[in-house]
Amino acid sequence: MLTRLFSLLAVALLWLLHFLPLRLLAPLGETLGLALHRFGRKRRRVAKINIDLCFPELSTVDREHLVKTHFRLLGRSMLERGILWWGSRARIERLVRVVGAERIDAERAAGRPVILLAPHFLGLDAGGVAVTMRFDIVSIYSTQTNAVFNRVLLGGRSRFGDQLLLSREDGVRATVKAMKAGRPFYYLPDLNPRRRDAVFVPFFGISTATITGLPRLARAAGASVLPCVTRMLPGAQGYELTIGEAWTDFPGDDPVADAARMNAWIEAEIRNMPSQYYWVHRRFKTRPPGELRPY
Repeated sequence: MLTRLFSLLAVALLWLLHFLPLRLLAPLGETLGLALHRFGRKRRRVAKINIDLCFPELSTVDREHLVKTHFRLLGRSMLERGILWWGSRARIERLVRVVGAERIDAERAAGRPVILLAPHFLGLDAGGVAVTMRFDIVSIYSTQTNAVFNRVLLGGRSRFGDQLLLSREDGVRATVKAMKAGRPFYYLPDLNPRRRDAVFVPFFGISTATITGLPRLARAAGASVLPCVTRMLPGAQGYELTIGEAWTDFPGDDPVADAARMNAWIEAEIRNMPSQYYWVHRRFKTRPPGELRPY
């Protein structure tokens, strides 16, 4: 009962804050992020371990600065999600600039299903809402343990158009069917999988558990893969979603090589904006046999 009450109060506060202009909401979010950095010991530790592993060339001071900057942006992304969930279409169109949407149209006009490859950057939800304002898509969600947040999250992701949100239990077949019916698939590839579902390929020079879902889905649906990255812009400038050119020669003959190619691309994008990757996730939790977990 207390958990539900706390959740409802948090959602109510988020709803109230979404009326603030971004020039006020953004610094409030950064302040929240600094509080999370100060008091969120477990997540701070995860982010520190991840950044230490991925950026050993940086000095200790620079890595600590990167962790703190990440938490500032994490706090921003949390509060600004209220705009995505309850803000008007016109406000979200001003908030999120979209570059390359015509590439989705071109692939669909050619009769090719589309996979939008969207790694876990902090602007992920802003990019997702911007896509749903333009297309009816299919995506997969993880059911949240908190029923209040689960309901709000699902509502926010499906408020525009006719969106198809599948649970992980719905399986590959339903996703492929939706893509073949013309729905772009907003695909989030880079979460830590179980060992039995993973291959180990390099990511920042680390042998990292990675699923081969992208090449398998692309092959099953005959789909084009379009990279899809959302950048948080400074201050009150909002977000920029960039949809890139379709990958050529993908999938190849080797799904392990395809997974390595995907990781290499994600790594390159992270290096372009290192503070905006979702570092509080335990990306390196699953290890090859005999290796200790870093967390």
